[in-house]
Amino acid sequence: MRYVSTRGQAPSVGFIDAILSGLAPDGGLYVPETWPTLTKDEIAAFAGQPYHAVATEILSRFVGNEIARDTLADMCAEAYATFSHSAVVPLKQIAPQGFIAELFHGPSLAFKDVAMQLLARLSDHVLGEQKRTQTILCATSGDTGGAAVEAFRGRANTRIVVMFPDGRISEVQRRFMTTADEGNVACVAVAGDFDDCQAILKTALQDASLKQAVGLAAVNSINFARIVAQCVYYFTTAVALGAPHRSISFAVPSGNFGDGFAGYVAKRMGLPIDKIVVATNSNDILARAFEEGRYVRGVTTATQSPAMDIQSASNFERLYFECARRDGLETARAFAAFAETGIIDIPPQAYAAMRETFVGVSVSEGETARTIVSTLRETGELIDPHTAVGVAGMRRAPGLTGPVVVLSTAHPAKFPDTVAAATGETPTMPRTAAHLAGKTERYDRLPADADAIKAYVRAFAEGHAPA
Repeated sequence: MRYVSTRGQAPSVGFIDAILSGLAPDGGLYVPETWPTLTKDEIAAFAGQPYHAVATEILSRFVGNEIARDTLADMCAEAYATFSHSAVVPLKQIAPQGFIAELFHGPSLAFKDVAMQLLARLSDHVLGEQKRTQTILCATSGDTGGAAVEAFRGRANTRIVVMFPDGRISEVQRRFMTTADEGNVACVAVAGDFDDCQAILKTALQDASLKQAVGLAAVNSINFARIVAQCVYYFTTAVALGAPHRSISFAVPSGNFGDGFAGYVAKRMGLPIDKIVVATNSNDILARAFEEGRYVRGVTTATQSPAMDIQSASNFERLYFECARRDGLETARAFAAFAETGIIDIPPQAYAAMRETFVGVSVSEGETARTIVSTLRETGELIDPHTAVGVAGMRRAPGLTGPVVVLSTAHPAKFPDTVAAATGETPTMPRTAAHLAGKTERYDRLPADADAIKAYVRAFAEGHAPA
């Protein structure tokens, strides 16, 4: 299996090089040269299988012979043994045809654990084989950072620096990062929003000198291994509800669009997905793109679902590339223009291809709060504000038939103030995370300046060898 850049100007690479570098040298994102596919019988055979077994089967199609099958199976088993629920991603019914897939049973109580626990093991294995180390720079809107720290803390071959927007994430989200006391972890509160953090990350990844000096890599959803790992739960949930013998739709709370694109990957592999509802908060660049055919950056607004406070969704470039018939030059042109103007007018053919699968719904703050309340009243389930955006999207999206699965991306205890304000009930913190409140935090504050962050990363990497 070879991987190519969405911008068409970088040489193809293997799976290992794709996941260790993250961003391609031409600034594009890696995607497989061809999409692997599964037959209906192969998909049906996932029924009743342990989650780690399905993950091994899906990932093996992308890894090829670069990692031995037995080694990959061991890594999947170890990664998902860290989850507190034996099903890893259990389903709960909330309506006659509506279901929630609980993606928050991992160590940091958010869906990012599903991919990050596996990526940490993949990376550490490969680095150990190659006898080298790396420095990860991570930009987070709240959940990626906590999942990355939980996955990489204390790892033998990796240092990690996490950037988060100062004052724009919940206290629980912050503490999952800042209470880590291992020497290979550093956290930075950036005076800006997530889009500032993400732009700094991309600038740093294109600095050849820095990459060479510290072995710089990324674990954001620009890393294709994250996408592959996330597409696994589309298969397990769909099969549990009758796939491949009937089609399933999904409602996905969306910020950086990694989760939504993972659904697209599952569909390309043969899973019968009817529609994917991309549900956003008021930072609705994606919802508007799918409903109007224009991808237009706005001003990032702070909301009660902060992990989705994003106005530049990295993985949209992957979808654009696919729907533009894999035209790398067109994709490079479009995203160079977007960097300058903040606008892409999606070509009609590409827009029609997107609309075959994707529906956009923008959910207001008031509707988010009301959905938290109504879900509690109707089902007895407390949901976090991001999941509420997904549930509202499911309810409002037109033309959905058959089962619809909402991806529940975080435990409500990660957003206790928001949930309590809406319902009067404070969610109980799981035992695995209750200790965070009493731990000392450790982080630095820096301006939203790429040079300042790059200097910080270099100094940290030089002064702190991996644990």
